[in-house]
Amino acid sequence: MSLKILLVDDRKIMRDSLRFLIEKESGLQVVAEAENGLYAVEQTRKFKPDVILMDIHMPGISGIEATRRIVEEFPGIKVIAISMHSSRQYVVEAIIAGASGYLLKDRTFEELAGSIFAVVENRLYLSPPVKEIVAKECEKEDVPAKVNRFCRLIGLTSPG
Repeated sequence: MSLKILLVDDRKIMRDSLRFLIEKESGLQVVAEAENGLYAVEQTRKFKPDVILMDIHMPGISGIEATRRIVEEFPGIKVIAISMHSSRQYVVEAIIAGASGYLLKDRTFEELAGSIFAVVENRLYLSPPVKEIVAKECEKEDVPAKVNRFCRLIGLTSPG
């Protein structure tokens, strides 16, 4: 049985490229696409994917807000935030929204596939540069609960 994937990105060329690569991978099947956060929520309700690859910057409802809504309604669905941005603000917001992973768009397809299989096994996935950002957050005194969860999963604990 294949894992069902929902692709969410406002750029069609990005969705087409991801679909092409994912459908070559055994065990993965793209069941739907969405070009914005609101449609992502609708497609999630309709197709109930196992994993959502969610761009965080889109017009209308952002990928971060869509992630929050999806995870609240469907806590078993895994969302991997995908972005070209590795700034602390975006990473922390995605984690707090409930993302199970954060993948930078400049990474390899092998890393993308690995991130999908990791989150399905209830493991956190962070691209290496993003892991460094989360590690720095873990050193802070006042760490939000969802970020603290990531801290524990990557083997760090916050002082607070």
